[in-house]
Amino acid sequence: MPIETKKDYRKYLKPEVIAKLANMELKARFVVEGFLVGLHKSPYHGFSVEFAEYRHYNPGDPVRNIDWKAYGRTDRYYIKVFEEETNLRCYILLDISGSMGFSSGDNLTKLEYSKYLAASFAYLMQLQKDAVGLTMFDTDIRGEKAPSSTRVNLFEMLQILETVGAGGDTSAAEVFFKVARRIRRRGLVVIISDLYDEPEAMIRAIKQFRHMGHEVVVFHIVDPLEMKFDFKGETIFEDMEDGKKIQTRPWSIREDYQKAFLAYIDTIRLEMEDNQIDYELIDTEKTFDVALMAYLHKRKKLG
Repeated sequence: MPIETKKDYRKYLKPEVIAKLANMELKARFVVEGFLVGLHKSPYHGFSVEFAEYRHYNPGDPVRNIDWKAYGRTDRYYIKVFEEETNLRCYILLDISGSMGFSSGDNLTKLEYSKYLAASFAYLMQLQKDAVGLTMFDTDIRGEKAPSSTRVNLFEMLQILETVGAGGDTSAAEVFFKVARRIRRRGLVVIISDLYDEPEAMIRAIKQFRHMGHEVVVFHIVDPLEMKFDFKGETIFEDMEDGKKIQTRPWSIREDYQKAFLAYIDTIRLEMEDNQIDYELIDTEKTFDVALMAYLHKRKKLG
C-alpha cells in the first residue's frame, strides 16, 4: 500500500496512526517512506537524496534506471546509485524491561513506540544495504539476531518485534557489558531504552562501547507524563518491575520530582556529550522522524 500523496506523508510519522496498521512490516515501511518523502521536501534535500541511495535523473541516464516508485511518491525522477553492501554493521539494543510497558492516556507504551522505532531503523538500514542486528534485554539478553543485510534477516527481526512484550527488572549495565564482549567488529550501537537503571553503572557501561571504537546513539524513551508528573488526585504508584506500591499526593512532590528528573537527564546528556555519544530524549508523542533524523545524521558521519 503506497503512501497516497505527498501531502499525506506527515501522518505516517505519527505514533497513533502507525499503531493502527496491520503488522510490523507495514508499520516500518510506512514510517520510512513517510520519512523519505519528508526529506525530499525539506531543507535537507540534497543530503537526503544521497542517504536514501538516490540522485537526480540527468539527461543521458538510462531510463531503465529510474526508480518509478520514488517518482510516484515525489513527482521527481531519481536514479538509484548505491547497490553494494556497505561495511557498516549496526547493533540495535532494545530495552524490554517492565518499565517499558508504561503509557499514559492514549499514548503508545514506551515499548510499543520503541518497537516501531527499532523496526523502522532496521527497515531503513536494510534499504542502505547495511548489516543490522537486534538484541532485546531486561536483566539479561532475552533475544537476539546477528547483524545481516539480507531481506530475510529484516523480516525475521520484524517478526520478533511483532510478538515481544515487556519483561521484568532492568540490569542494563550488565547486559551492555555482556553484549560488548560478543561484538567482534566495530560498528554503530543504537540503544533504545527508558534508561531506568543505576545511573553510574549504566553510564559506565554505555561509555565502554565508545572505548571499544564503536559509534553510539542513545534514544532515551519517556512517556510525557513521566516528565510532567501531572497526576490528578491522590495516586497509588506501582513499580512495574518489582510490584512495590506507594500512595502519595502528586501535587505535593511534583516540583521536587521534576527537578530530580531533569537533573537525571542532564547528567546522562552531559556524560554522553563528553564521550562523543549522540543522545536524544524522545517522548512517545513525538513523530518518528525526530529519531530517524538523528540516526541519519550519525549515518552520514560514518560515510
